[in-house]
Amino acid sequence: MPANISLAEFLAASERNLRSSILPTSYFAKQTYLQVADVFTATFGRKVWDALNNQTKFWNALRKVEWGPTVGWRNRTDRGAGRSRPVSETGALPTIDVSNYVTINSNPRFVATDFGVSVLGQLVSGLEGGMGDNLAVEQEAAARDHIKELNQEILLGGATIISTGGASATGAIAQQIVRIGDIFRTAGADGGEGNDTNQTITAISTAANPVLTFTGGETLADGEILYINTRAGFTSIDDIVEEDGRTVAGEALAVPGVRGVGVYNQTGANARGAGAWNAGAVVLDNDGVARNLALVLVDNTLRTPRFNGADPDLFLTGYDQYDRLVQILMANQRYLGWEEFVVKVGDEQTLPGTHTGLQVASYRGVPVLPDADVHLSVTAADADLGSVLYCLDTKYLEIAIAAPTQYIDNRDFFQANAFVLRGLFYTAGELRCYRFNAQAKVVDLAA
Repeated sequence: MPANISLAEFLAASERNLRSSILPTSYFAKQTYLQVADVFTATFGRKVWDALNNQTKFWNALRKVEWGPTVGWRNRTDRGAGRSRPVSETGALPTIDVSNYVTINSNPRFVATDFGVSVLGQLVSGLEGGMGDNLAVEQEAAARDHIKELNQEILLGGATIISTGGASATGAIAQQIVRIGDIFRTAGADGGEGNDTNQTITAISTAANPVLTFTGGETLADGEILYINTRAGFTSIDDIVEEDGRTVAGEALAVPGVRGVGVYNQTGANARGAGAWNAGAVVLDNDGVARNLALVLVDNTLRTPRFNGADPDLFLTGYDQYDRLVQILMANQRYLGWEEFVVKVGDEQTLPGTHTGLQVASYRGVPVLPDADVHLSVTAADADLGSVLYCLDTKYLEIAIAAPTQYIDNRDFFQANAFVLRGLFYTAGELRCYRFNAQAKVVDLAA
């Protein structure tokens, strides 16, 4: 405080100076601030997180073998009547008879996955905000998609119900069980006979109930059963584990005298009747009516193949039936000992669990492998049921590879007539089954 003024004068001067330094309210009301929207543009990291289910458990679980020098194999289906019997001291020898041999063949099936990017897109992908390398990102995605397609093909259903009647490009099915190039037939509601002529699929919509475009001239009828006659791609496990004449969603699977779901070259006289050499060991169905999974059903899929001389070593189903089996076995947990183990099936490993615990890895010593791509059963009202439960003897199942998965690309702008880069993955092979009656399944299970 200056010496020549009083304390009161000093305080008054200080207050005047403070008031003069405070801006009026009207000053703040007129201000404009630079905000995020004025100067900031969102950019994204180069990492791409895949939000799709890319698991391929069943494909990984099956053994892969080289195709070999032939496209076919033989099954012995009869021992020869009377060729083996007791012979007395001076009795005649048994009458000579021969075994019965049936030939099966299937050519390699090609599956392709292609992709492409523009040259301009590739050039700018390395700039700020780009993915780094569009071609590499798409290549990685296509590689996953290719194996996923293989897994989905070997798990497609062999039959489903027609949900919308109509000719080609109008008729629709309740479930996606087909691929372009597949040949189908129908059975059931259309006069009780269906159509036993081949219809070839040329296009499939992406709707929940896929609309089919096909050649062959048939008009689909609502409520009929559409079943596969010949696959363009890999044969599915559901094509293999099947029998003719059973009821699917309230309708007979095949016209009398004409086989149902096709597999390999088996046609006509080689109809797959229940108990026949080339039938599924057992198909436990309920005519399209939902029922809960029960241990008696699971036990039957084990017992019948064993009567046929098989030794099932894998249960395959969806996560719904996997959880149902866990719930069934929980009640027994308190009465049985606890043991933790992990069962390995091919390249896949089941969840760690117990024989009857909360995470079931096996049942009666047979591993349980859940796969999200397992086919669902269907009702006569076009509604999805739960996933199918398969009981398989994988000793008689294999993926025969004629051409291992290969990658090629093309940068010929003249050929494409555009500045684009293209790539392709392809695989040639087939799912082979050497004994149909060693396999079994339970269908019409509730979700």
